Amino acid sequence: MTRFVFAVARLFSYVIRFNSPCLTPFNPEATPAILRGLSQAKVSATFFVLGWIAQRHPQLVRKIAARGHEVASHGFSHRMISELTPAEFRAEAVDSRLLLQDLSGGPILGFRAPSYSVNRDTLWALEVLRETGYAYDSSVYPIRRGRYGYPEGPVSPMRIAAGKRDIAEFPLPTIPVGPLRVPVLAGAYLRLLPAWVSLAAARYHSCLRAPLAVNVHPWEIDPEQPTVGFSRMEKWTHYARLGKTEDILRRVLRSGRFAPIATRLAELGILHPPGSNGSS
Repeated sequence: MTRFVFAVARLFSYVIRFNSPCLTPFNPEATPAILRGLSQAKVSATFFVLGWIAQRHPQLVRKIAARGHEVASHGFSHRMISELTPAEFRAEAVDSRLLLQDLSGGPILGFRAPSYSVNRDTLWALEVLRETGYAYDSSVYPIRRGRYGYPEGPVSPMRIAAGKRDIAEFPLPTIPVGPLRVPVLAGAYLRLLPAWVSLAAARYHSCLRAPLAVNVHPWEIDPEQPTVGFSRMEKWTHYARLGKTEDILRRVLRSGRFAPIATRLAELGILHPPGSNGSS
């Protein structure tokens, strides 16, 4: 089987949809490497796990939970919310939560949409999350981008509207540069920006005592993955600096106190049990 590892959403969904026996969009050795790094740093984290991956690697979910980390949902098929009908999204939210709950042996409180695809056009998904048993979302990226981004979204953890109720939101991190908000410390931004930028961003949040979510994908610590036929820009975005990610992450983790997202939201007093009326 070819080790075909990528995270470009449309290609990931393509391989899942056609269920090719010759390709796998996942390297099962990358997540244990992250687990070892977190253990060395004495940090507990949140793992947003795709239902499709959990079906094929159930032992990995059990290992994550056994190490004391929070297991949360990343949906089932890695399709962006904008590509799903409300009924399809509801099914993915329910199916992934029940599967992960069964494998981890604990409640599944959190959700992160593929490609951070909660925006002004998909806010309806937050109501679905509340209705299907989730206590928080961590999909809002308060930036302006072509495929994703919700520039009007919150820049710090808070409760936001979810239909007639509300839900806790832990947005992805940014720093202000003039009138703009610059994305940092998440996915490609953690990997592609110079290490000093990531460390400065972590210090910025620390000085403000502002909660911070650092995000890395397992494939981003796998420099040996094969190159597939993207455009030149997509190749650079996807493959550049793969060998640097682990070191950057290690240095960032030494810069402050980190905990699972559900733990941090509870400390902030904004995590309400699923099914409660929240603050509304």
